[in-house]
Amino acid sequence: MAKGLDVGHAGRTVLRQVDLSLRAGAITVLVGPNGCGKSTLLRTVAGLLPPVGGEVHIDGAPLASLGRRALSQRLAFLPQSSLAPAGVTVRELVRHGRYAHRGALARHTAEDVEAIEWALEVTDAAPLVERRLDELSGGERQRAWLAMVLAQRAGVLLLDEPTTYLDMRHQFEVLDVVRRLAREHNIACGVVLHDLMQAAAYGDEVMVVADGKVAASGTPEEVLTPDVIDDAFGLRVNVVRDPSTGYLACFPERPRSAAAS
Repeated sequence: MAKGLDVGHAGRTVLRQVDLSLRAGAITVLVGPNGCGKSTLLRTVAGLLPPVGGEVHIDGAPLASLGRRALSQRLAFLPQSSLAPAGVTVRELVRHGRYAHRGALARHTAEDVEAIEWALEVTDAAPLVERRLDELSGGERQRAWLAMVLAQRAGVLLLDEPTTYLDMRHQFEVLDVVRRLAREHNIACGVVLHDLMQAAAYGDEVMVVADGKVAASGTPEEVLTPDVIDDAFGLRVNVVRDPSTGYLACFPERPRSAAAS
């Protein structure tokens, strides 16, 4: 998808020489310290920011050669914070996902209706269709927004910190939906997360970004090691495998600054 990509904003390059490949049916998780460029990378891949260098390809086509509608039919992006008009219902919100195919004023076809119902079903948002977005819990709202981007029927889904502001239960509900989308519907998912244990549990591949570059990339077992985490976050951790789930878990020792004092 991206080869030798340099990304930045406001005249400043924040990441250099990034190679990123999102596989159908798999989740790639991006992690790293605050301000390291994870969101900038995702927004560049989504076509919202121009690359500083290198190129992004979608289905073999250069991103720069695709118009907004053609890109939206291939790639769906959900930012950290999304706003909807006051009083909008879940069904009305999800219908917006079909604008990539029909435009805002075109009448919906049977194909549109099918895509909307499918998106509502796979995100478990179907029971919410007549409720207003501002009446929902955080987890319910996030499922509604996921349904909207899924209605685009794109093969690539990019999610920028989809668990932000959610409590623990709703975080796992949303990530379970994302895993189901990848596994059962063969969608290539790129997700920015802060929680390393969630990255280990849900990521098929993990990319650690720090100090203006990709510090490590590979499976959770290959990437989430004490040395990589220390180099990227300045935090010594013990990495163990949970015997009941098989997932990796990271337990901090103490910050590097504390160890030096």
